[in-house]
Amino acid sequence: MKTGNSIWKTPTRIFVIFLVFIFVLFIQYVYVACSPNVYGINMQKFASLRNTYSGVLYAKRGTIYDKDSNILANDVTSYTVIAYLDPSRTGSSKTLYHVSDKQKTAEALAPIINMSVEDIYYLLDQDVYQVELGPGGRGITELTKKKIEDLELPGIDFIESYKRYYPNGDFASYIIGYTKMKDIEVEIGGTTRVESGLVGELGIEVKYDDILRGTNGYTKYQQDRYGVKIPDTKEEKIDPINGSDIYLTIDSNIQRILENALDEVEQYKPEWMTISVMDAKTGDILGSASMPSYDPNILNITEWENPLTSYVYEPGSVMKIYTYMCAVEKGTYKGDEIYPSGSISFKDTTIYDWNETGWGDITYDFGFEMSSNVAVSYIMEKFLTSGELQACYEKYGFGSETNIELPRELTGSVTFKARENGYLRDYYPVEVANASFGQGIWTTPVQHLQALSIIANDGYMVQPHIISKITSNGEVTYEREVTKKQVVSSSTTDKINELMYNTVHDGANYSTGRYYDVEGLEVIGKTGTAEIYEEGSYADKYIYSFSGMFPKDDPEIIVFVSIKEPSTPTAIRTITKKVLESIGNYKGLLSNNTSSDSPSKFQMPSYINKNLEDVLSDLGDMKVRVIGNGDKVIKQYPKAFATILSNEEIVLITNGEIDIPSLVGYSRIKAISILNLLDMEYEIEGYGFVVEQLNEDKIKLVLKEKYTIN
Repeated sequence: MKTGNSIWKTPTRIFVIFLVFIFVLFIQYVYVACSPNVYGINMQKFASLRNTYSGVLYAKRGTIYDKDSNILANDVTSYTVIAYLDPSRTGSSKTLYHVSDKQKTAEALAPIINMSVEDIYYLLDQDVYQVELGPGGRGITELTKKKIEDLELPGIDFIESYKRYYPNGDFASYIIGYTKMKDIEVEIGGTTRVESGLVGELGIEVKYDDILRGTNGYTKYQQDRYGVKIPDTKEEKIDPINGSDIYLTIDSNIQRILENALDEVEQYKPEWMTISVMDAKTGDILGSASMPSYDPNILNITEWENPLTSYVYEPGSVMKIYTYMCAVEKGTYKGDEIYPSGSISFKDTTIYDWNETGWGDITYDFGFEMSSNVAVSYIMEKFLTSGELQACYEKYGFGSETNIELPRELTGSVTFKARENGYLRDYYPVEVANASFGQGIWTTPVQHLQALSIIANDGYMVQPHIISKITSNGEVTYEREVTKKQVVSSSTTDKINELMYNTVHDGANYSTGRYYDVEGLEVIGKTGTAEIYEEGSYADKYIYSFSGMFPKDDPEIIVFVSIKEPSTPTAIRTITKKVLESIGNYKGLLSNNTSSDSPSKFQMPSYINKNLEDVLSDLGDMKVRVIGNGDKVIKQYPKAFATILSNEEIVLITNGEIDIPSLVGYSRIKAISILNLLDMEYEIEGYGFVVEQLNEDKIKLVLKEKYTIN
């Protein structure tokens, strides 16, 4: 039997427990109310972020142009495909606003965004409100977006974003560079957070990433629980500052000549080739192309260095230009003096001329024409010291940066030192002789362009440039200046000019440069053949080079070409001669080109929005291809105001229905240009010229070297 006292013990215990609970809550309340940080969280900041929306207002990345204001790189709108998966988005509506049939949706999207049905279904089969369909659904074009919209798939939507676009594809790729979308820190109203943004990784894009990127802005305001801005509340907004625009010195017409030449060189299967053209008077790089190359839109890149500035190799006999120049400037050179060609001995080593037998007793002037190794070896014995030659090489710009506006420029080395048993020693006489004809020293192509400018400018060396100007909101913030300094006398360059002219225009048809003679152009130049050093010795492998300029009396154009291990040594002269002739024609420097079969220069008018019949009448007998069945021109290739040769094909896009054109027989660069003009997506396999075309979801072009095309 329970007593009365025991009956009242239960409510007493409950009261005590309740009192303890209230006391704990009170302590917790005091902690939360009085402490700025609760369990390591700043409560004021936490509350602010829950009610405050902060968004980045992205700056537009600056556009990269060529010298004629043609766009080489710019930002374009892109889209990310998203799928709404939560049925609550549809609710009681009769119209579906979420993905209901996941299998059907995956099957429909797979071929368009280049993902497997299984991968898309996996993304759709999740218990989340929405999902991005990546990677294939990220960064899609307006054309792909339209294809997806036409499917009318419930629950499929798009987030608008931007990406970097290179309208010419594989065109001056190592000069322009490329960007990638990366996570970068951005500041929003005093708060730093990580957002995605375009970051340069090569060429101009990385060298000038800071000024191209601009400065992001932000918007900050109070929102309700539905994410809607609360009326009559303060909004903080800082507008973005768009990136600066950069104008390169590249002449797209000359660049196109170089790119087309490299399409042809594939048949010779070299390890690499690089060819660059510079304005002799200003130092402006008018074109620079190399193979292997890449398309920055798809990043099919295999080589990560720019050959113009970052390929360092032994140049070979093109350095004889500067050995002779050094001796002539010193005043000890005697061009009509006789020496015995063929071979010269240094203790246990013998240096031979390239034909091993020489040409008997000849003059030093004739030795230059014949590219005699023995001639420069004797010059080092009779007319120069090793210290004087090294000083000359350095004065001519070798062994140091040219300071061209490109990243990762290497200096090479023209220091006559060798490492032996862990110590540096001076070159032996035979090594100095080797250096006098370009073995045992290392240079870059851009250094040769700069050094050749000495001959073109009566002894003044001109600094190379790749940027013409930089503008911000239309205002010029930088403009390149022609920088030059005198390093030798004009009488010295007159002599070198004469020797280089004779090398190309040898009346007896013996000289090494005779294959570069273009009728009416008066090319002067010097060839080079450098053995490749591998595994402790020189292998039977070669890098072939050509240093040249034209016209002789007052050079305007400088060309430097190098090719490594082609299948035949004739590759460099075959390709280079075509380039010299094409550029001479384009620049109007061919003095005796009067043949009615020779193409003339033609400046493209703007035919946009003009009647097709009138345009065809205006073009007369020129080669024209019309794509589309409309009556008005809406796009054209080449672009307006471009200077082309009269035998080049012109492509006109009309406002009618457009069938996919056949591009078989076209070069890589021209095929890409037309596909970009038509906003068609494509894949390319191989190099050279189009031999096969597959018109599927993406146009696939198969390219092969020219010599394999029947």
